[in-house]
This record gives sequence, structure tokens and C-alpha cells, in this order.
Amino acid sequence: MANELHVNEPERIYGLVEHGEISVSEALSMIRKSTNQFGKAEVEISKEERIAKIQRELTKLIGLDSVKSLVLEIQAFVEITQRRISARLASDPVVLHMIFKGNPGTGKTTVARIIGKLFLEMGVLSKGHSVEVERADLVAEYIGQTAQRTREQLRKAAGGILFIDEAYSLARGGEKDFGKEAIDTMVKTMEDQRSDLIVILAGYSEPMEEFLETNPGLKSRFPITIEFPDYSAFELFKIAEEMLEQRDYQLNKAARRKLFRIIEDVRKKEQVNFGNARAIRNLIEKSIRQQAVRLVSKKTTSRTQLMEISDDDIQEVVDA
Repeated sequence: MANELHVNEPERIYGLVEHGEISVSEALSMIRKSTNQFGKAEVEISKEERIAKIQRELTKLIGLDSVKSLVLEIQAFVEITQRRISARLASDPVVLHMIFKGNPGTGKTTVARIIGKLFLEMGVLSKGHSVEVERADLVAEYIGQTAQRTREQLRKAAGGILFIDEAYSLARGGEKDFGKEAIDTMVKTMEDQRSDLIVILAGYSEPMEEFLETNPGLKSRFPITIEFPDYSAFELFKIAEEMLEQRDYQLNKAARRKLFRIIEDVRKKEQVNFGNARAIRNLIEKSIRQQAVRLVSKKTTSRTQLMEISDDDIQEVVDA
């Protein structure tokens, strides 16, 4: 109904002008006001739709139920805090720096990118991009260079997320190591840019806990901790199928059985530091290359043959 009123409004205004009921300047003012009001409504609807789309992107991720639940909880908290501020109610400052704990390949980087997009749409971040770094991107070899290098990465991340993988490596060089300088620079900048920057420290669970204990003020600056569980064998199998589907490949029945058996075996053997989705990606890429070797000698290949991964293409050993 609102859209119909907007569409018919110029016609109505022109009619008023023709009948001499309003002046041209009054007509222009009415058209401008009508356009602005409709434009604002359109932006608000679009924003809601964009947020819903990002939420669907999160919920479509395989597994990670506890992670999804916590991210949506954080989103709800931010939304209600914004409403409380608008209503002039008491509200604590929203601090969204986070710790991501878990083994490699558990979706930490993917979730960080989704959070960046989500908070961009909510107006928490001005850009919503994600800058992903590790120790080598922050720590230099000579005095004075580390602070400069760290500030540069923080500058790139301004308005979005600075994602530091294996963050505990910053504290592993001893007293004379420049990693401490990177931490100190990061903490200071976090305070200065707290309204438009989210820092996420990521890594294995136990080393991350030890790392946070090395700096008394560090833990309090990261109020949100998200644990990323390892995937189950079934979840890893679904991830493998999704990876193949995205590349226009599909498993035949024998290949499906063999792949699931291999995943189960590897999952049982590698209880600690398992590569999760990274290990599955390695397996899938190896299978695709094996399929290419199997087909390359054929003079002609059908579309079905080019898409099919057979049990012969899947290797028994996966590099986790």
C-alpha cells in the first residue's frame, strides 16, 4: 500500500498544480518530501533483508551449532543495546573484541568474515571487511619496526575486523622478542579505535589460554570467547560433498562409502590437532587430481564422466 501511494503521489501533486490549488514551489517541496520518506523506508527494508541474508549464510554453515547460537546472541545484544541508547536508557559500552579457540579448519576465519558483514549492516562497523594476519605480518626483526608494522595492519583493519591467527605466537619469543611490542601496540590501538574496530585473536584452545595469561590486561579486553568444536565424521562428509558440488563434481555410490569410511578412520586416529575442513579439502583436491589422471588418456569424455568421482579416485590416506 505504501508503494502504491508513493507511485500515485506525483500524479496527485501535478493535478493540484493544474487546478491552481498549490504553487509550483509547493509542489516541488511535496515531491521532495515524498521521495525522501519513501527512500528512507526502502533503505530500512533493504537493511533488514541484508541482515537476514547474512544470518542465513551463518545458519547454512555445516555444524558449529554452539558457535551460531553465540553469534546470534551477540547480535541480539548489540541490537537491544542500540535500541536502549535510542530510548535514552542506561547502557554499558559494547566491546566486541573476541577470542576464537579451536583446531584448524573449524570455520574460525569464515565466521569472522560473517561477523564483519553482520556488524557492518548493523552500523557497528563502517566497512565490515576482514584483515587476516599472523605473527610475521606484525613482528619485525629490528627495534621500532614492529610497532610500525602492527599499526599499519590495524590501520588497514579500521572499520572492520583484524583477525590474528595463532595469536599465542606473539608471546613465545621470550623477553627480548618483539612480539610483546606488537601486543602492546595492538592493545593501545584497540582502546583508541574501540568504536570502529574489532580484534579477533584465534588459535588452539590451550595455547590461547596460556597466551592470555602472559598479559594481565589482555584477557579483560576480550570479553567474548567462542569455542569452535571439531566436526563430527558425518559433518566432515557433508563438507566434502559441498566442496565437490561447488566445483561441479559428484561422488558415485562406491566413492561415497569409501570417503565416509576414510573420514571415520582418520577422525578416530587424529583426536588432537585434527585439520578438520582443511584436511577434507586436501583429500578432495587430491581426488580431483586422481580423477584427472584417470581420464586424461581417454580421447573423449562425457559430461557425466568429467563430473564423477569414483572410489578409485579417493586415496586411503588423508593429510590431516
